[in-house]
Amino acid sequence: MQSTREHKQAGREKLTRLIETCRSVEERSLDPFLVDMSESIGTIKEYFPEWTEPEDLCLDAETIHGLASVIKLQGEWVRHRSTSLYTDPFLLEEKLRRLETEELVDVFMLAWHPVIEMEQLSVHSLRESMRYWESLAPLSERWKQVPPLEVQMGTATREELLAERIMQDKAFSEELESFWQELKRCVQEKGENGRIGYWGFVGAESYDETVERAFLTSFLVTYGYATLEVYPLEEEIYIRPFEEPTAKVSQKQLVSVPISVSVEDWNKWKRGELK
Repeated sequence: MQSTREHKQAGREKLTRLIETCRSVEERSLDPFLVDMSESIGTIKEYFPEWTEPEDLCLDAETIHGLASVIKLQGEWVRHRSTSLYTDPFLLEEKLRRLETEELVDVFMLAWHPVIEMEQLSVHSLRESMRYWESLAPLSERWKQVPPLEVQMGTATREELLAERIMQDKAFSEELESFWQELKRCVQEKGENGRIGYWGFVGAESYDETVERAFLTSFLVTYGYATLEVYPLEEEIYIRPFEEPTAKVSQKQLVSVPISVSVEDWNKWKRGELK
């Protein structure tokens, strides 16, 4: 059985871990819904009667403040999803699991609209079919062989192949290396905290060039030249280049991050609505 001193020490360690978890959530590196609020509050209630020292009471207050921040972020996430008419698949699954079988059947019957089609031959349809076949040209005319088109042979210069993008002026690895150096220069000149906004880097004067830059950026992230920092609540995406290419993929890049590069988004960036 634990002594009072050991019990207090275990409580301090649990509260410290809770505070670190809350800080990770506040820094947007952890999902706010991964924090079990019921268990966390139960931990605070369990050890609160043990605290007599001011340091322990301050630790308890800091833990409560951190949990309040997590609850605030959870509320912002729910408000954001509700205003965008988004329904999380997990919430739908939980709601379906709680429904009784009779309730599921009722919902299915309300949403079920079977389509019934009846087909049958009639004198009118037979008459229309006969007219169709009689109006067709003979097979000998319909199956005439079209002579092959004559194509004049010619030559193309290297400059023409480069202009048509059939041949690249340099290897893809060299192009990727050059694009990486450009990213690092942009971060030094226009970025903040070692990063730059996604659209602030890939955006270009023409939409075609913007798509090409987004394509190269995806390879920078895939090959370990850079990483993406995504903030869903703020709808912001940043690119952070590495000083040296890393062989190991960061844990933040274990999942695919789809980014829309549509004409509408490009026009928003041109108007200064995206960064």
